[in-house]
Amino acid sequence: MPAACLFDLGRGGDWRARPGAATGRAAVEEAARTGIGAPVAQGGVGAGTGAVAGAMKGASGTASVVLGSGITVGALAVVNAAGSAVDPLTGVLYGDCVQGWADRPAAEVHEAAQRRLAEAREETRRRSVTPVRPVLNTTLAVVATDAELSRAQAQKLAGTAHDGLARALRPVHLLTDGDIVFALATGARPLPAESPGSGFAAHVGADVTALNEVLGAGADALARAVVKAVLAAEGVEGPGGVYPAYRDLY
Repeated sequence: MPAACLFDLGRGGDWRARPGAATGRAAVEEAARTGIGAPVAQGGVGAGTGAVAGAMKGASGTASVVLGSGITVGALAVVNAAGSAVDPLTGVLYGDCVQGWADRPAAEVHEAAQRRLAEAREETRRRSVTPVRPVLNTTLAVVATDAELSRAQAQKLAGTAHDGLARALRPVHLLTDGDIVFALATGARPLPAESPGSGFAAHVGADVTALNEVLGAGADALARAVVKAVLAAEGVEGPGGVYPAYRDLY
């Protein structure tokens, strides 16, 4: 079974304190005790506890969409990126820019936020007890749907969902990032059938349009989940440095 994890390196944590099989089992058991449709905890919880996005605090976030067909596509992101979720010129979250929801902060608010962020970076550098080295980060994500997908279709969903990370984080997929997206499908809802017609649709199958909608929704939901994570984060200050949250700054 594929797996990935985050742990709190350099932020007050211990290199040896890494989640293992017992941690994963405990998480699954805890999730199983919740009811279907129960809210998913967001912010500095679980894998998001030590997450950082650029110089700001990262976190866990989730978002979902119900398509016209009734199929649900959801995403959960643990944002721990080497890049940033925020446009340094405006203070707007990249993911909000793409979705067209962004309200640009006032210039004086943005200037003050940039000053505080620079001070936090300097304080974090001052507290560092390790030599300067590339920041090692990884953003983890899961995209899930109740659609009935084949293994190849689920793999395609995981691949296209990476577009959501690229919309919400910049730069992304760097050599110091270990970004990964897992995809899963419960198979509860068959992809809607449609007339194959002719041309490409007839060649690849009648469900191509329905599958494309799922693929697009996966990327959209993941971009929104990154935004939700950044907005749910709470700033931290400790031996590993000072990491203000977006809401602290804006």
